[in-house]
Amino acid sequence: MEEKEKRGRGSKLPRHPMPEQDPKERIRNFQEVALGYRQEAAVAEASRCLQCRKKPCVSGCPVEIDIPAFIAAVEKGDFLGAAAKLKEKNNLPAICGRVCPQETQCEAVCTLGKKGEPVAIGRLERFAADFEASQGDIPAPPVLPPTGNRVAVIGSGPAGLTCAGDLARMGHQVTVFEALNAPGGVLTYGIPEFRLPKAIVEREVEYIRSLGVEILLDQVIGCSATLQELLDSGYQAAFIGIGAGLPMFMNIPGENLNGVYSANEYLTRSNLMKAYLFPSYDTPIKRGRRVAVIGGGNVALDSARTALRLGAEEVTIVYRRFRAEMPARAEEVAHAAEEGVQFKFLTLPQRILGEKGWVRAMECIRMELGEPDESGRRRPVPVPDSEFEMEVDLVIMAIGTRANPLLPSTVPELRLNKWGYIDADPETGQTSIPNVFAGGDIVTGSATVIEAMGAGKRSARAIHRLLTGEDPPF
Repeated sequence: MEEKEKRGRGSKLPRHPMPEQDPKERIRNFQEVALGYRQEAAVAEASRCLQCRKKPCVSGCPVEIDIPAFIAAVEKGDFLGAAAKLKEKNNLPAICGRVCPQETQCEAVCTLGKKGEPVAIGRLERFAADFEASQGDIPAPPVLPPTGNRVAVIGSGPAGLTCAGDLARMGHQVTVFEALNAPGGVLTYGIPEFRLPKAIVEREVEYIRSLGVEILLDQVIGCSATLQELLDSGYQAAFIGIGAGLPMFMNIPGENLNGVYSANEYLTRSNLMKAYLFPSYDTPIKRGRRVAVIGGGNVALDSARTALRLGAEEVTIVYRRFRAEMPARAEEVAHAAEEGVQFKFLTLPQRILGEKGWVRAMECIRMELGEPDESGRRRPVPVPDSEFEMEVDLVIMAIGTRANPLLPSTVPELRLNKWGYIDADPETGQTSIPNVFAGGDIVTGSATVIEAMGAGKRSARAIHRLLTGEDPPF
């Protein structure tokens, strides 16, 4: 390590910042906030990597990318080689480079981070993937000879796309069944354009198709067809990656007033139904003047920043804990603050007040942090006689999601846990039905894109082993 630092590597070199749109400009558009590295900055950032022999960053990556190898290729100027190295393990690198929480995964265990700032692994991943796309047609990796096996993948979110891509590369015939009218799952309907452009998702989905994967849209399995009907029609195995899209509410008075949205509906109207492209798309969506978003995760931040771009004068995140306890990425919190989103911490809504059927205000109570709860965080408790009103005309509930029971309810043999999520082996994704596997949020509850991808990858290996009796080739 010392020898490499003498050559100019390591913590003595500052981490290269990511160019971004100016906050005053970006709140008036839905264009991407982060603009990506130029070639010179990417090479310079890659040169900070110590190329550790033990590769701690790889252990922090749910899809097992050989991170030092792809970074070494970037440093040498072999950007296409870097992209190829990424795609040995990751079918969606341009997406991961934008929305994966590297700061809590690969970058969290980067050796440089012990003394200073870790290598910007996610930014380099985005750079390599975008460079490859800028060169024209993206070459598909080699696909093994057909095995004759057919696999049904239900859901085209990150778990389903990853599982489908890996199985196709192993030689299996894969069909993806997507309930909505566009593929991508949460990548399409949940994450706003300014964080993850739809063109990037479409590009990555086309790459999956180039591997031979068939994607069928408007297919609600459990309604248009049952899981058993798919298996009876010739699919030897199935993977369920339907996410956890059932919205949660607080069950407080006034939640049925006009002007109260779940974050799921609000973001779907903006993203999938393209309200962000008004007036080209005249999507019905309430454009609030004073907006309150309840919650502290990435979905809450996405909702708040979307409301600003749709014309709100004032947007406030209302969160019952304090900033340090917010599960949202620190970068997203910082971006929201730069854009003018306000934060009311240690605040809990008690009821929503209306006038003529529409939201006019929200009654809240102040909180204070008490003893730790089962999560290890200090439990917020109400402060007596601290109630107050907030004037709002739009309320967005972003307090989490649950498992949608539609598909599981049609498969009585499928074992669920007490919360309604599918009970699956954490290593393989195998369910109580031997040739049915599951992964992502429908198993774990709401988690990250990259964790869902890791689950899809593990299940692809297990399905290959089940169908062929052989160890997976990669």
